[in-house]
Amino acid sequence: MFRKPGPEASQALAETDSSRPAIERREEGGRLICALSGDWDTQTVALVDQDMRELERAQSAQTIEIDVAGIGRMDTAGAWLVERLAHSHRSRGAQVEISGQSESLATLSEAVGEVLNKPDEKVPDDRTPFFLRLPESLGRVMYGFYTDFLASMHILGATIRGGQLKLGRGHSVNLAAIFNQVDRMGVGAIPVVILMSFIVGAIVAQQGAFQLRYFGAEIFVVDLVGILVLREMGVLLTAIMVAGRSGSAITAEIGSMKMREEVDALTVIGLNPVGVLVFPRLVALVIALPCLTIFANFAAIGGAMTVTWIYSGITPDAFLDRMRSSIDMGTIFAGLIKAPFMALIIGIIGSVEGMKVGGSAESLGRHVTSSVVKSIFVVIVLDGMFAIFFAAINF
Repeated sequence: MFRKPGPEASQALAETDSSRPAIERREEGGRLICALSGDWDTQTVALVDQDMRELERAQSAQTIEIDVAGIGRMDTAGAWLVERLAHSHRSRGAQVEISGQSESLATLSEAVGEVLNKPDEKVPDDRTPFFLRLPESLGRVMYGFYTDFLASMHILGATIRGGQLKLGRGHSVNLAAIFNQVDRMGVGAIPVVILMSFIVGAIVAQQGAFQLRYFGAEIFVVDLVGILVLREMGVLLTAIMVAGRSGSAITAEIGSMKMREEVDALTVIGLNPVGVLVFPRLVALVIALPCLTIFANFAAIGGAMTVTWIYSGITPDAFLDRMRSSIDMGTIFAGLIKAPFMALIIGIIGSVEGMKVGGSAESLGRHVTSSVVKSIFVVIVLDGMFAIFFAAINF
């Protein structure tokens, strides 16, 4: 059953109709007049957006008058539609006039018009020419090496100077922190180092025996394994494992402290960040890496001994007798001498990359990856330099 609305409902409907935005279009003597009425705000402009776009496409008149005297309420959304209409016709050369504006509407339209009529700024082409990209990249890499070298020398100098937990207040060594790091970096890495070295030693012995069998010289596989493992492979593989395991941990730990501003807090309370964070880790690496190298050497020789016994029939007694005659103390020390230097490199690079971490997780992951890659690369280069030096002095 339909009921006629009462006086209050009729008044509400009337107010709703009066607030609805409307456009009245008429032409007078080649002059297009657009009379706007109602409320033009964020909630209502969607009702007239399509009509305004049709007016923008109208190109019949050379003079446009936009009458806004009938607008009750207008915000930035409504002013944008009005200025967009005016801008569209001005851009094609027509004369546009906005009439009936109050002072507040004029101020709003002026502010919106400045943004709308602002000329498009051309983005400069910053792309480097192709023939300059290679030297530019090389220059950036070399400058990065230079800054990393300075930071590394700072950390190395501060470490050689001593613990110095207090800034400018003498020296102090935290033995508990050093032993804790030795346990984490050294003792914790023994199982994986032994397993890896055992497998690598077994593989080298098997491949060496397979090739020497054609010459009837399988016994020389003992010389091959003994010299290769004790001089080169034992310390090199151990350093690579430590770089991937402990070097990345150093970067992650110091980097997370840098992200949470704990490094700055240490400086504020008068402590030396290098003495508190870096010194114990470097000392622990210098102690742990030679010990891990010894374990790795024994494991690799044990793997080679097992394979040669099964594959070539060389008994452990014959293996040890042949090794005793093929190697000397110089062969053993040639590998162990490298270990402390590799430990310093791993610790310093890990610390430098940790100190360079920014405030994001992406920066932390990037520097952890960079730490591992740089450590392994420099360790391999250092091993080659030692090999050349030992050959030059006939050691």
